[in-house]
Amino acid sequence: MEQNGHPGSEGRVDALIRVAREFGQQGWTPATSGNYSVRLAEDRLMMTRSGVHKRDLDRSGLMPVDLHGRPLEGGRPSAETGLHTQLYRHFPDANAVLHVHSPAATVASRLLAAQGRIELSDYEMLKAFSGIDTHATRLVVPVLPNSQDIDALAATLQPWLADGTVRWVYLIAGHGLYAWGREVADAARHVEALEFLLACHLLEQRVTAV
Repeated sequence: MEQNGHPGSEGRVDALIRVAREFGQQGWTPATSGNYSVRLAEDRLMMTRSGVHKRDLDRSGLMPVDLHGRPLEGGRPSAETGLHTQLYRHFPDANAVLHVHSPAATVASRLLAAQGRIELSDYEMLKAFSGIDTHATRLVVPVLPNSQDIDALAATLQPWLADGTVRWVYLIAGHGLYAWGREVADAARHVEALEFLLACHLLEQRVTAV
């Protein structure tokens, strides 16, 4: 099905709802936390509304916004819409952005806040990220300081985007992770892979500290 000339946009919405419910069942979006979006057309997104429980997400919990986060219908989109639109503007091939408060990502982001980054290497799971086909590589994941000022938070990410360091994921200290991809399935895979890798990293740190 096509909308505004963009094939598969309705399928993306359906896929987003399925993933939102799956992640909600895993406890990755407790209360009304987290936010999701998909691209419907070059300059049109479908974004989760503010205050919606993602584990029960349906179409009524989504609303259209433009590429600058301005609502195209009534309602109020997620407070973090600006972080989504930043990624869509920077990555023309991104068609889905997912933000969750998963446990490993939230804990690891707190512990790594002072370092400002985490480097993951030699894990087989790294091949879950688009464009990586070997474990013998390194993934650099920024850890941004948290802020209620979304514009300031986006500005903190911008240098990472500008130098090409960050591609599919980043962390916000005490806040969770952001992941994106060419389709919802890609973004979901990146979420799951990073959550697994961070859990492994935390376990490794605990074992080596004994």
